[in-house]
Amino acid sequence: MDKRRLFFILLVCKSAVLGVMGYGNGAVTSACSNMVPNHGGSNQTVTSPYSVTRSQNSYKEGDSITVTLQANSNSFKGFLLEARETGGSSNPVGTFTVAGADSKGLSCNGIQNSAVTQTTSSSKSTISATWKAPTSGNLKEIEFRATFVQSKNVFWVAVPSASVAYNGTTSSGSTTPSVNAPAPTSTTTKSPSSSSISVSNDGCGVSKSCFSYPNSCNPATNSDCYFMSSAVFPSSSNSPIQFQMCGRSDGYVSFGFSDDVEMGNDDIYACVLDGNGVVQIQHAYSTGTTKPNTLPLGNVTEIKSSYSNGIICCSFNSSNTISTQRSAGKSLLYYILFAYGPASQGEIQYHPKRPFVSTGKVDLAAAQVANGSSEQPSIIKAHGALMLIAWMTTGSLGMIMARYFKRITTGKKMCGKDFWFLVHVFLMILTVAATIIAFVLAFSSAGNWSGGAHPVLGCIVMILAFVQPAAAFFRCDPTHKLRVVFNTFHALNALVIKIVSVAAIFTGLQLLDSSPNQWLAKVMGGFVGWEFLFYLLQDFHLFYRKKDISETFLNTMRFEVMFLVLYLLGNLMFLIALLVGIGMS
Repeated sequence: MDKRRLFFILLVCKSAVLGVMGYGNGAVTSACSNMVPNHGGSNQTVTSPYSVTRSQNSYKEGDSITVTLQANSNSFKGFLLEARETGGSSNPVGTFTVAGADSKGLSCNGIQNSAVTQTTSSSKSTISATWKAPTSGNLKEIEFRATFVQSKNVFWVAVPSASVAYNGTTSSGSTTPSVNAPAPTSTTTKSPSSSSISVSNDGCGVSKSCFSYPNSCNPATNSDCYFMSSAVFPSSSNSPIQFQMCGRSDGYVSFGFSDDVEMGNDDIYACVLDGNGVVQIQHAYSTGTTKPNTLPLGNVTEIKSSYSNGIICCSFNSSNTISTQRSAGKSLLYYILFAYGPASQGEIQYHPKRPFVSTGKVDLAAAQVANGSSEQPSIIKAHGALMLIAWMTTGSLGMIMARYFKRITTGKKMCGKDFWFLVHVFLMILTVAATIIAFVLAFSSAGNWSGGAHPVLGCIVMILAFVQPAAAFFRCDPTHKLRVVFNTFHALNALVIKIVSVAAIFTGLQLLDSSPNQWLAKVMGGFVGWEFLFYLLQDFHLFYRKKDISETFLNTMRFEVMFLVLYLLGNLMFLIALLVGIGMS
């Protein structure tokens, strides 16, 4: 290959690489700091033919300023616009709202829309954007800077505007870091002084929907009021929802939208204190009782927040789609869950108390007043109590009578039937009746299928509980050759019911128990161990009794009764502990 051909190939490759690095659809985040294009060339040293102007020469927290990029002679194809402290750091200040199809927001340092860049490489003579000042932080004098790209190798870097003086008032309390520093978990804003936000129940049921605990409290006059509201101002079909919330906490307050009254699959907004005592807005999604997953803040604007005398308050507008397990923005009808708890360095921690839950679904776009409760509904507590009694006590005793007392009481009659059989049937009738009642209570409370493992296991228990007595009703005579088939099926079905019912109880206790250590499930684990030990000892004794033909009926009966009483005492201790826990949930 001759040198001329090699030179031509290298020239083509270089042109292709430079073309790829042109970024015609806008600057990339790597240019945020030095504002230098990444497509070759060098900054021009002659006077820029472009200018940056602003609509006002001073600002305070939350102000809006129109910034205009103007071509005085030749047009420009690309640009990058930021606001920065005069003579300060390279971090952008505030956020922008763009107008027109030629520009778009750019995320710098993790802050959405903190810069503006082009969408195409078409020629432009003027670009305008609206800058929004931070609502808090250690604000100072700023200037707007723009990089103008005339062609691939001709550009002017960080052309400044005239300075914009700061004439606001700094938040009371300790000095706070600049709002430009990215939050550890999501895009956030920080709190203004407490006088910059007012949250009250004015307009509840008239112009906005409200949820509070205690019921109908006013956060403006009651420092122990936990409150949230939503209001839609129908200026367009895509109008944002204005949310407000307030509550006493030294860490965070939050509300979530849910399809049911339980935590899990919930869209959450939280006002969180960071390590400097500054309030941040966070957006998250909950998948259960564990720490929720942080989401980008998204289309959230008009943010105001305060922290004063232990009270956290926030106000913001959101155009984000609400996403839960069964819906994604099509409905504005949800249960409201309000939680508060500690925070560590801006990270929300486990909330020790059960969230306040609305008694019904709230229409965020309507004007209604919803009441809340921090307790489990009584009907759900009754459901849990009946299932515990059925499958920890009556069901277990019925199975014990059939397994261990059948052989030693056969021939002992009452009303023409074996004594063990009558006791067994009576206990199992109580068990099935309690299961049916508990099943009906749960579904009447939920109103529909709530999802998760617990209702699936509950339905299996209910079906098998029906099958067991139905099969017993049609059982064949004890001397029939197929009786062994019934006995085997009856025993195996009872074992399956026992296992599934225990699993259903475990999953149900996890839903009821909001304590940090989930102690109800641990108590249930203790009961399972206790019952397993009892069955093990009983089977060992049964095996021993078959070997020892000299053991008298009286001695056997005494042993069985002693074991039964011991088991019943332990059973009642575990049962009472769980019933008390359910009552406290």
